[in-house]
Amino acid sequence: MKRFLALVSTGVLLGSLVVLAVPSPASAWVLSASPFVFIGARDECGSPYPPGSLIVTSQWMWGLGLPDSGGGNTTNTINPTNPDTQGDPHKGLLLSKNGPTSDCSAAGAEIHGEEGMPVDPGFYLGFDYRNGGHCGGGAPRFNVEFKDPLGADGFSFVGNCAVAATSPAVQDPLEWPPLRWRVSNPAQAFPPIPVGSTITAINIIFDEGTDQPGAEDPRGIGLATIDNININGAIIRAGDN
Repeated sequence: MKRFLALVSTGVLLGSLVVLAVPSPASAWVLSASPFVFIGARDECGSPYPPGSLIVTSQWMWGLGLPDSGGGNTTNTINPTNPDTQGDPHKGLLLSKNGPTSDCSAAGAEIHGEEGMPVDPGFYLGFDYRNGGHCGGGAPRFNVEFKDPLGADGFSFVGNCAVAATSPAVQDPLEWPPLRWRVSNPAQAFPPIPVGSTITAINIIFDEGTDQPGAEDPRGIGLATIDNININGAIIRAGDN
């Protein structure tokens, strides 16, 4: 399936820059993520793909995600001491493709502030994923540009939900599993990014449509909700749109 290599340069940004990115104690990098959609012209995705259609959406939405404070999702028996979350925006990133995968279109988010991040042996990418949506072999994924240790430009697809490392979610253990991919692992990055490389650009891409059923969406819904975008420990929790 075509992987929309042009997305990193031709995406149309929607809304203003995502403001909040709270890095974890393990990271001093402050990052943000701007939603965008890509709608390609004829032949822009290569033959035999038709031109794109306005069937894609990417937006941070109130009430769709986890608490932006980093706390538990609600006050309940699982989180009996959870602070009041009534005023928390609970923003989550909606990614949708309402049509066939072959349509030359995609939803996504451009990461800002990551340029220059060094790739060490444990460098990983990830996000928290809301159960019940689409999480397939190629979407949502990360498109990563980098310079290898010799200074040559490189490009990698990092993703595939079936091979992600998972663990119980802190904010909502039952419904929001965190997914993680190590960029130097050849089973999780295609091709793997050499240790010692430097990150130059990262984009989240969602380009699998309603003709791509999955384990959690057997009818093919072409929609995913993610939150807590994690760039090697720097966490992007919310947007401003």
